[in-house]
Amino acid sequence: MSWDVLADNAGLFWHGFQTTLLLALASWAVAASLSIVVAPLRVAPLAALRAAATAYVEFTRNVPPIVIVFFAYFALPNLGVELSPFAAVVAGVGFYGGAMFAEIIRSGISAIPRGQYESATAQGMSFVQAMRLVILPQALRLVVPPLGTETINIIKNTSLGAAVSMGEILGTANLVGSRTFAYVVVFVGAGVLYLALTLPTAAAFNALERRLARR
Repeated sequence: MSWDVLADNAGLFWHGFQTTLLLALASWAVAASLSIVVAPLRVAPLAALRAAATAYVEFTRNVPPIVIVFFAYFALPNLGVELSPFAAVVAGVGFYGGAMFAEIIRSGISAIPRGQYESATAQGMSFVQAMRLVILPQALRLVVPPLGTETINIIKNTSLGAAVSMGEILGTANLVGSRTFAYVVVFVGAGVLYLALTLPTAAAFNALERRLARR
């Protein structure tokens, strides 16, 4: 077992690391954008909006994310929508992460005393204004730890790119392993690269949590 395989293929692994980072950032942006819309809808006054948001969350979080990625990459072209592997992974991981984020934020919203929403609306705020200006800022502060955990899950879920021939970390490890048969070495290397992304992310969310706790 030679660890020189990692040094010999450092350029490929560096490219895979960069690709994973870009996938994670784009997927996180999609997930965060979806959740900020969906979470308030889960507690909206209109039953139809609550039902639609609940259907999205319950369906998505009970389906493996790889099914969503495969649907985006293999099934959408049959409906006239062609996505690149990168876009399919971002869409799938982001769509799945959005449901997870939305449920986390909804739990934060539920923890805010009902009187704060009633007070905001009594002052003339609409539902959207009350959520944006009063409820969501407080709810987000309460759910920093689980949001950090789900952010790490998004980073790890980018490994699904390997299933659609993407050259991210896992895809690169598979490629190098198939060429060199040094599977132990390349997958240990892949694990270290994922740690290089997830450990700083966890540290950043822990620091944010401590900072918010002091305020």
